[in-house]
Amino acid sequence: MTLVVAVAGAVLVLDQVVKWLALHRLPPGAPVPVIDGFFSLTLVMNPGLAFGMLGTIPTGWRWVVAVLSMIAVGVLATLATRLLPHGGKVAAIAIGMIFGGAAGNLIDRARFGAVVDFLDFYWRGWHWPAFNVADSAISVGVALLALHMLMVTPAET
Repeated sequence: MTLVVAVAGAVLVLDQVVKWLALHRLPPGAPVPVIDGFFSLTLVMNPGLAFGMLGTIPTGWRWVVAVLSMIAVGVLATLATRLLPHGGKVAAIAIGMIFGGAAGNLIDRARFGAVVDFLDFYWRGWHWPAFNVADSAISVGVALLALHMLMVTPAET
């Protein structure tokens, strides 16, 4: 459990520091090109879920997004209690990444009513919704956890 807390704490601190920098250094909505034609830093406030899902939901229904986020954290907590006793370091790191990312985005929701996003990838006509360090940690953590669960036999867990 110590590894989960350490990873979650590191992800949370990194996420909040980088978001603070984005909020204080980037102009809202104006792309700052980093790699021309591929990657910009674009500060946006995302009232929806990861990658803008449910971002157009009316303001009066934003509580649905908060409830869905809390349900996701509850499901993860349940999964963590089942995996951690026997899941090893990989599961602990993955769960820590997911918890840290979820905590970072929940802090944003509590502070701003939306999540701070700023990593903006695009290529030709394709444009991925802006995201942040927390979203990245959640995505990598989920992928790592899924791979771990697929590769480890039930006798090993």
